[in-house]
Amino acid sequence: MVLFVRSRGLGEKKRRSEAALTRQMHAAESQLAYARAELQKHRDEYEGTIREAEQAAEESTKAVLKGAARFLQSLAAEQTTLLDDIQRKYGGHPVLADLLDVNHANAQMARKAQGIAVMCGAPLGRRNKPASVYDVVRSAQGQIRNFHRVEIMQQGGLALKASAVAPVALAVAELLDNAASFSQHDAPIEVTFQRVQSNLCIVIDDAGVSMSDEDRQRATALLSGDLVPQLSQLGNQPKFGFPVVGLIARQYGFKVDVTGVSRYGGVRAVVLLPEELWTMEETPPPVEETPVANIRRVESRSQNTSRTMHGLPKRGARQAPIASVPDSPAARTAPRAPEETGRTSGRGLGAFQRGTLSGRNLDTPSFEGFEDE
Repeated sequence: MVLFVRSRGLGEKKRRSEAALTRQMHAAESQLAYARAELQKHRDEYEGTIREAEQAAEESTKAVLKGAARFLQSLAAEQTTLLDDIQRKYGGHPVLADLLDVNHANAQMARKAQGIAVMCGAPLGRRNKPASVYDVVRSAQGQIRNFHRVEIMQQGGLALKASAVAPVALAVAELLDNAASFSQHDAPIEVTFQRVQSNLCIVIDDAGVSMSDEDRQRATALLSGDLVPQLSQLGNQPKFGFPVVGLIARQYGFKVDVTGVSRYGGVRAVVLLPEELWTMEETPPPVEETPVANIRRVESRSQNTSRTMHGLPKRGARQAPIASVPDSPAARTAPRAPEETGRTSGRGLGAFQRGTLSGRNLDTPSFEGFEDE
């Protein structure tokens, strides 16, 4: 009987101890849950603070870069004006042929600055008139280093509407630069135009190294505009090309794809323009001409337009220029007599470059400059 009582007492004590332990465990779990909630709260606040700081730093960096890019753009425009003034002052002097390389480098700098400015939120320039799609591609050709490798295989009677000229020119220039950078220095880059249903396609075929699946996936994300990397994610040597193209493609309503394989085994880039962005040319496309005929053609385009104090044609307020437009290969290789170079005086930088170029018989394109107001 005594053992039974003792055993019962021990059992009751054990139950009370287990109950107390259970209560303590529940209390500890509640405290732990509260601590976890507080920790998560502080973590969220910390991460929010970090995101705000990163966003503020990103915006500050963009503001600085945008200002610097705009300054470089203004310098490029000023340099173009200075080159034109020098041409007017010294006429057809042979030494001025060396300014071809200066103007070509200037065009590349202006494109890079424009891309950086756009990436940082700056708008593109505006035009109030359509432009031949052939001329727009030629403009893009003149803004890359290895322009001589680009062959425009077709002209067609197609034109881009005014709103599409500047963004398409920049996008094509970046794609041509990418094609030239990732292929051999002597490999061809072909540009063709195709109409697919109601769309106009600008097709760029290079003979470079094909992209890996991972590269294609990233390129697709960038070019769609869905992935907009921060400036700090662009690397120590920032690559603005695809991010800029994707940004303006999304803003202006066209698509860019680089997943295809070219007939050379390289990459095929396609700029797909819906019918809202293009139209038919009002006049037949230009034919291959000699440099003299090209000069007359440029004059006839702008004979009904007003001119700036430097003699360059005005195309309306805040109109984005079509600058650095290379001539066709036929025009570049057609030589001219030395005395003809003097006739370019006063006809603007494009005419000057044609004359001096033909005198040197160099395989370097000339450039038609249109000055922005």
